[in-house]
Amino acid sequence: MKFIKFKDFPLRIKTIFLVCSVIILALFVTNYLTSKSIESTTISNIEEKARDVSRTMALSPKVIGGLTGEIEDTVLQDHVEQVRKATDVLFIVVLDMDRIRKTHPLKEQIGKRFVGGDERLVFQGIENISIAEGTLGHSLRYFTPVFNDNGEQIGAVVAGLLLEDVERAVAENRAILIIGTALSLLVGILGAIFLAEKVKEILFRMEPSQIAQLLEERSAMLHYAREGIVAIDLDSKITLMNSEGERLFKKISHHDGQFVGKKIEDIFPNSRMNNVLVTGIAELDQEISYNGINLLANRVPIYVDKKIVGVVATFRDKTELKKLAEELTGVKVYADALRAQTHEFMNKLHVILGMVHMKCYDELVEFVKNTTTKLQEDVGYITKHVKDPILAGFVLGKLSYARERGANLIFKKDCYVPIAKNTDDTHELITILGNLIDNSLDAVQGCHTKKIEVSAKYNDNFIYIRVSDTGVGISDNHLETIFQKGYSTKGKDRGMGLYLIQQSINRLNGTIDVISEEGIGTTIDIQIPYEAEE
Repeated sequence: MKFIKFKDFPLRIKTIFLVCSVIILALFVTNYLTSKSIESTTISNIEEKARDVSRTMALSPKVIGGLTGEIEDTVLQDHVEQVRKATDVLFIVVLDMDRIRKTHPLKEQIGKRFVGGDERLVFQGIENISIAEGTLGHSLRYFTPVFNDNGEQIGAVVAGLLLEDVERAVAENRAILIIGTALSLLVGILGAIFLAEKVKEILFRMEPSQIAQLLEERSAMLHYAREGIVAIDLDSKITLMNSEGERLFKKISHHDGQFVGKKIEDIFPNSRMNNVLVTGIAELDQEISYNGINLLANRVPIYVDKKIVGVVATFRDKTELKKLAEELTGVKVYADALRAQTHEFMNKLHVILGMVHMKCYDELVEFVKNTTTKLQEDVGYITKHVKDPILAGFVLGKLSYARERGANLIFKKDCYVPIAKNTDDTHELITILGNLIDNSLDAVQGCHTKKIEVSAKYNDNFIYIRVSDTGVGISDNHLETIFQKGYSTKGKDRGMGLYLIQQSINRLNGTIDVISEEGIGTTIDIQIPYEAEE
């Protein structure tokens, strides 16, 4: 038979068991101590009762008169019995100095010698209490000496109660205690069950092992995330920060100490997390700069029961994102160029195949010559005017892509772009040109004339870019909003191109001008600083 270990029991059962165990132990100790106290108090009260009755009778004139012979024994017996019944004691016995009973509840015992052997002290003039076996049974007895007016001892009085009566009184008091203890235990058990259910509810009905596993998984996810994750409470104090967050905050704040517990404004004043804490409005994909480091941040309020309890934010080093974007841009450019050239090459192969079938060999030779000449002209022209091989490859890819979409993309003869001293400038140029050309290609679709002209000239450490198209144009109402994030006339999930262009121009401290007329076309002029490689 396999026994289940205590640690394997559900939290609810363990909580009930532990709480009940504590309650039972507490009630047992309390019951024991209280029972002892009640027993002691009850016996003390009974002893006091026997003492008071014995002392009162020892001072009674009738008792003194009975012992001196001034009162008859029958009168003394009747008086003592009245007092006994009134005080509810078992017996009151009056003894003379010869230890002969003058009174007794059993009349046949009157005149006989007192038994028990515990009366010696009283005949020495000393009060005492004892438990002994008498004619009425095992009893508690209190002895009081009786003195005459001259101070001479003339006898003694004994008042007593059966020990059975004492034990019965103690048992009755204990019964009340036991009933109270049982009710307390019942209430304690119900309370333990309620507490266990409440704890389970607070823990979302999960076991501690499940919570521990969840916390471990959460901790692992937080610390292996590539974004810096930071959370603050209502007091703007940092309550959570993962490893990447610590790395970024050390980098921007030059602070090597512990961040958790400190106010966010003391570490990173530009975080704007306090602003989200006040407004309750999330701020997504925003760039912030601090100590010369650019970060991409997302800040979201944390709600519990529809109340803001804090803010969580993610931060990513823009430099790292930029490198990733550059890699992705290079791959995309390569893929677009390859796809466009493959499509264009397949079309030419179909033409060659048709000419071979029709045996038009002279025309075929001429077609191949023209094709190779055109390709060499494009490559030669672009590589002559665009010195950076990455940018040149990008331009060739766009030429093929434009032809694929049925547009006439023209790079003007006055174009000249030297190799940039800073490779970052090259990638910014790719972002700017790529998005400008893509927007123009979208604009000319559906137009009778699909013409796009591109000019890029270098002069005195500046690049001057102009892109003109014969597209649908932009209305005056929209000219001021075209660079806002998400602006697009193409529907959902668009509107990033011109926004990215504006961001790149801002980073390069450049300028941009837009001239557009609906139904005629659009011309965009850009001027950006550009340091050429020597």
